[in-house]
Amino acid sequence: MDQYDYIIVGAGSAGGALAARLSENPATRILLLEAGPRSHPYTRMPLSFGLLIENPAANWLYQSEPEPTTANRVIPVPRGKVLGGSSAINGLVWVRGQPLDYDTWAQMGCRGWSWRDVAPVFTRIENFVDGDGSHGRGTAGPLKVSTVPDQNPLYDALFAASKAAGFKLNADYNSEDQEGVVKTQTSIHKGRRMSVAHCYIEPAMKRSAGLNVVTEAHTLRVLLDGKRCVGVEYEKDGKAVQARARETILSAGGVASPQILELSGIGQPDLLNKHGIEVKHALPAVGENFRDHINARIIWKVKDARVSYNHMARGLGAVTQMMKYLATGGGFMSLPSAPLLAFLKTRPELETPDVQMHLVPYSIKDPKTRKLQDFPSMTIACYQLRPESLGSIHIRSADAKAQPAIRFNFLADPIDQAAMVEGFRMMRRIVDAAPMDVYRGEEYSPGAAVHSDEQILTWIRNNSQTAYHPIGTCRMGPAGPKTVVDDKLKVHGLEGLRIADASIFPTMPSGNTNAPSIMVGEKAADILKAAA
Repeated sequence: MDQYDYIIVGAGSAGGALAARLSENPATRILLLEAGPRSHPYTRMPLSFGLLIENPAANWLYQSEPEPTTANRVIPVPRGKVLGGSSAINGLVWVRGQPLDYDTWAQMGCRGWSWRDVAPVFTRIENFVDGDGSHGRGTAGPLKVSTVPDQNPLYDALFAASKAAGFKLNADYNSEDQEGVVKTQTSIHKGRRMSVAHCYIEPAMKRSAGLNVVTEAHTLRVLLDGKRCVGVEYEKDGKAVQARARETILSAGGVASPQILELSGIGQPDLLNKHGIEVKHALPAVGENFRDHINARIIWKVKDARVSYNHMARGLGAVTQMMKYLATGGGFMSLPSAPLLAFLKTRPELETPDVQMHLVPYSIKDPKTRKLQDFPSMTIACYQLRPESLGSIHIRSADAKAQPAIRFNFLADPIDQAAMVEGFRMMRRIVDAAPMDVYRGEEYSPGAAVHSDEQILTWIRNNSQTAYHPIGTCRMGPAGPKTVVDDKLKVHGLEGLRIADASIFPTMPSGNTNAPSIMVGEKAADILKAAA
C-alpha cells in the first residue's frame, strides 16, 4: 500500500491550489486524486462554460430535488469533472467578495479567516494584468486575471443607464469597495481560460517528483482507524485501491465532500443507519448549511442587431466569431458568462451591496443547453449575494456513484424573497433609463404583465436557476452541532482528516465562489506547512 504525507481528494479549485503549494517542498509526497479525466479539448476556451454545460465528459450533471419553493422543478447543478474541477468549466468571473464576508467568519469563531487574514492570500494568487499592484491587487501570482477587453456600444449605454438610474460606477470591485457597475474581471488571459489545472497543477507536475496525480480515480471512502483517518479507498480501472497518508484532505467540493464523509460513516447516525452504513463518527452538521445563489434573468429584445451576439454569433456569424477568436483571442468565444457586473444595495440602509447583476449582450433559449435565442436581445441576471435560506446535500444510498439528494430550499427566508424582488425591479430601472432608449426593445421575458411583488416572486420561483455556487455543507466553526471543521480545517473529533473547499464556508461570500475556493486551498497549504 502506497504511503504519502498528504492525500488530497479532488483536483478542483481548492485541491489543485493546495497540492501545488504543498509540492513546493520537493521532499513532500502527495497523492492528488481526481475522479474525472486529465483534460477536455474545450476547457482552455472561455466559452466552454456553455459548451460543457450538458457534457458528461467534463461535468457531473447533478440535479436538485423538486421542491415547493421553486415550483417543484428539477434544477440542473453542473460541477466540473476534470482536472481543475469547476475552474475548468465555470463562467470565469473573478470575485474576491467583500471584507464584511470574512470579518463575519472571524466573528463566528473562525480565527485566521478575517479580511485582514485572507486579503494577502488573494494578492498571492493573482497576477492582475490590468492593475498596478495598488489596493492589495496581486501582480505576481500564478493565476492571471484580466478585465474583459470586449468593446460594444451597448456596454457604454448600460453604464450610462446605470448612472442615470442612480447607481455608481466602480473602477475595481475587487478592492475593499465592491459597490457599483463595472467591467468584469476574469480568469482569462489573451483569450485563454486560467483554470487551476493550467495555473497550478500542471506547473507543479512538471516541477515536483513528489506529486502523484491520479485521474479517473473515484474516491469511495476515507479509511478510519478508530478516530484517526489513515487514508482513502478509491476505484481505478474497476479495482478498489487503498492509499495511506499522515493527513487526508477532502477537496471534492460543496456537493461531493459531504457525500464522501457520509459514505465513510461520518455524519448523522439516523441517515447512515437508514442506508446501512456503519456509524464511525457522529457529526450532525455534515451535509447541512447548504447555500447557493438563486439566479433570475430578464430578457429584452434590442433594436440594433449589431450590439447583440444573438445576431453576431449565429449562422455565418458563428464562423466569423470562431475565426476572430483563433486570430486574436477575442470576440464572443473569449467572453466570460457576463462582460459587465453590478453590485448594488436593494435597501439604502445596507452597509454593503446585497445583490449582484450580470449584464450580458445576448440571451439564451434554455439555461440548460445555453443555445442562443434567434432574435437580437440582451439579458440581465440577478442574485442575492448572501442568502439566508438553508438547504442540504445528503446521500441517497451507500452507492458511492449514486448522485446525492440536493435540496436548495431557495427563497424560504423572507429576506431572500425581498432582496430578489427588489433586485428584479432594479434590473428594470437600469434598462428603462433614457440612455438605453436607442437599444431597448420590448421586455421579452417575463414581460410587462409581471409587475406586482407577488407576480415577480412567483415568476422567480417558476423560472430561476442556480448560479452554480454550492457552499457550506461542511461548515467551519467552533465545535458544536452546526459545524464540521475547525478553523484549522480539521474535522471535529477526528485526527488526520481535514476539508479544504467551498463546503467549509460558514456563510456565502458576496459573489462568485471560484476565487474564494482557491483562497481556501492556499490557506490550507499554509496551515499544513505550519503544522508539519
